[in-house]
Amino acid sequence: MFRKVLIANRGEIALRVICACKELGIRTVAVYSEADRNALHVRFADEAICIGPPRSSESYLHVPAVIAAAEIADVDAIHPGYGLLSENANFAEVCRESNIKFIGPPPEVTRMMGEKSMARQTMKKAKVPILPGSDGVLVDQNEALEWARSIGYPVILKAVAGGGGRGMRIVRTPEELPALYQAAHTEAANAFGNGDLYMEKFIERPRHIEFQVLADEHGNVLSLGERECSIQRRHQKLIEEAPSLQVTQKMRDDIGKTIRKSLVDVGYQNAGTIEFLMDEDGKLYFIEMNTRIQVEHPVTEMITGVDLVKAQLRVAAGEKLSSIIPDPIAIRGHAIECRVNAEHPEKFTPSAGKITAFNLPGGNGVRVDTAQYAEGVVPPYYDSLIAKLIVHGKDRAEAMARMERALEMFVVEGIHTTIPLHRKIFKDEEFRTGAFDTKFMERFFDREKERRANMQHIIAQSDAPPSGETPSA
Repeated sequence: MFRKVLIANRGEIALRVICACKELGIRTVAVYSEADRNALHVRFADEAICIGPPRSSESYLHVPAVIAAAEIADVDAIHPGYGLLSENANFAEVCRESNIKFIGPPPEVTRMMGEKSMARQTMKKAKVPILPGSDGVLVDQNEALEWARSIGYPVILKAVAGGGGRGMRIVRTPEELPALYQAAHTEAANAFGNGDLYMEKFIERPRHIEFQVLADEHGNVLSLGERECSIQRRHQKLIEEAPSLQVTQKMRDDIGKTIRKSLVDVGYQNAGTIEFLMDEDGKLYFIEMNTRIQVEHPVTEMITGVDLVKAQLRVAAGEKLSSIIPDPIAIRGHAIECRVNAEHPEKFTPSAGKITAFNLPGGNGVRVDTAQYAEGVVPPYYDSLIAKLIVHGKDRAEAMARMERALEMFVVEGIHTTIPLHRKIFKDEEFRTGAFDTKFMERFFDREKERRANMQHIIAQSDAPPSGETPSA
């Protein structure tokens, strides 16, 4: 096992990794920017090193500073968490050249699976179902028009290095394709430094289903079941749950077997997530792979009893999966996660500032992953996620009831958060039935707008004078 690990991240995931390391008897080193000097991951690590100014590009994303900190602290390994450098193959390569273990897949595999068009081709060869689409990167608009004609409209243009919905455009007619192609290319180039695009058939009302995998360094791969991630706003996940109501045990077993074979073939190692779209007929199609731990990993932990971060550390240290996790995986009950962001719940504008009151819910089946506290400050420089509220119940009904009371007892004052939005979603009938798709939030906001308009009409009517009377002067 490792002697000392540096966590190349911040916030709740940095604290989550520190907890796992402490339970395994591993010493930890936190890195932090000047804005995070008072952060909890700095407080609870065994050592902490400042690596630069507040902006990520000058601190958490600055590879020389991170590697210098690792060498000064004399660590055995680096855990990248999610986001930031977690899927940066060049960073993983620098770690290897510096004789520091990168807790993730080899850089060659990260490149292969992180480049979306290449990942599509890799999965296609492995017989994983994929959506009809272009054979790799589109050369120009003319080739895009040819592929769209072949696939059939509507289609979707996607950045090969994309994420978070950037560099994506839905195209419904040939006339609008040139302008949308240019817009997607420009956005992708600005966001990722790579403007390359590929094309897929667009599903109008898909569900977003992802499968959690773990692989050791001895050629063994496990699938730990799926997560339902369809509740999204502008391709950003808001709520995740496991298992999905739409995935049968046979589907789970079949897709798990296919995934395992495909990842053995590519030499995958450590944690990863295979993401699919499910069409209206219940068929799954591969869209991409995330070569890291996911924000929503706790829901899988809750239904399987597997500590995924500890498993990451153990397989990176050379242990076999058979000594860590039982196979087959037993799925118990139902889990739901709400992402609590420091944002206005209706405008979705960032809400940085000082937290004046902070009360965490508790009780049976409730978990909160956070690095925030009362009197703590949410800086304006980073992702707005400040906490993940996770619940577990014997079934979805119990998990829903548990989440509703936990949201009610979760108090954050001094800044805006998305807690009020989550409370409204959990009262929405479409969400409660589970018959939703990735367009749910659009319909939800339409219903909310209609509800507010009706309330205003009722208030206006109640304030109006009775028929035949005039307001007094």
